[in-house]
Amino acid sequence: MAALKAVHVSDVPNLDQVPENASVALYSTRFSTGVEMNKVAYRIPKFLVIGHRGNGMNVLQSGDRRMTAIKENSIVSFNAAGKFPVDFVEFDVQVTKDGCPVIFHDDIILSEDNGIVFEKRVTELTLSEFLCYGPQREEGKKGNKLMRKTKDGKIMEWNVETDDSLCTLQEVFQQVKPSLGFNIELKFDDHIVYGQDHLSNVLQAVLQVVFEHAKDRPIIFSSFQPDAVLLVRKLQCVYPVFFLTNGGTELYYDVRRNSLEEAMKLCLEGGLQGIVSEVKGVFRNPGAVNKIKEAKLSLLTYGKLNNVWEAVYMQHLMGIDGVICDLVKEITEAVADMIPQSSNLGEGESLSNREGKTRPQFSDKELSFLFKLIPELIQL
Repeated sequence: MAALKAVHVSDVPNLDQVPENASVALYSTRFSTGVEMNKVAYRIPKFLVIGHRGNGMNVLQSGDRRMTAIKENSIVSFNAAGKFPVDFVEFDVQVTKDGCPVIFHDDIILSEDNGIVFEKRVTELTLSEFLCYGPQREEGKKGNKLMRKTKDGKIMEWNVETDDSLCTLQEVFQQVKPSLGFNIELKFDDHIVYGQDHLSNVLQAVLQVVFEHAKDRPIIFSSFQPDAVLLVRKLQCVYPVFFLTNGGTELYYDVRRNSLEEAMKLCLEGGLQGIVSEVKGVFRNPGAVNKIKEAKLSLLTYGKLNNVWEAVYMQHLMGIDGVICDLVKEITEAVADMIPQSSNLGEGESLSNREGKTRPQFSDKELSFLFKLIPELIQL
């Protein structure tokens, strides 16, 4: 991986486009009210379930139909997830060459014409060029065929059961129900060294749309790019900013990305509110959870294991604040059944669901054994 250039944010001016009467999304009933984040730690009062790229990411070579049911990072996918009791949907934002924030995960967009595959960097396209890929809004208009490269390098046509047009961040705010929170991942290419001016321009374009359209919708910003999270935290203090990390499951040139300890250090130095870690990174290093909580940082996780209910419940027991998952229906149902969502339960009191299930109870000794066992299991 290429080195990520350290951006010195001390000289970056505050965002001048932010209106003085911008709404504070933290005033939602999901979170503590009246939070001024530079003075009070950001608190998540319930276990969150967040839909990954909406109702789940697309895995084109998967035999599981749920992974090819609905186009990821689309308005249809966000609204489909919103039919279940998710708290947020997570999605990826990039900014086009002409300054428009759009929703797309991959750095490169692929198309095919007469058997020849063409590739373009999303950030080097204008908005009109970007929107020409895939299904088109205008009846009778045909878009460029949308392809995708799998992890093993195979290029496949991006076929899903329910397709949708590519969209902008503004459209998502306008067409997704306002009570659904947005986890906005600020997407940058790991292989590019970004200068301060570029990062500032990209983030200000995103923030302008957010402050114009968010109203009182809950918002969380996140990014794997360490300098981007530091900068977006400096540019605004209304919405919480989380640092995304692989938690040591992959290694990068930038040491800030290589462990939960480094992630915690970055958050504390930059005044960030929390960490989003690959769940394997947490299970391999469960001792970091207490350190993160003691530092008054929130902790969320992502990864394939978050589609396994038992792994989600284990995280609840560990004190993790929530999970980003692909199987939204299954995980939200399991959480509703097994995890108490009320802070009014007395000590030792169990919560039974409509079918008479009771959530499992573990002694401190049993939990200690499980926490020691999990890192060994994850290595398998």
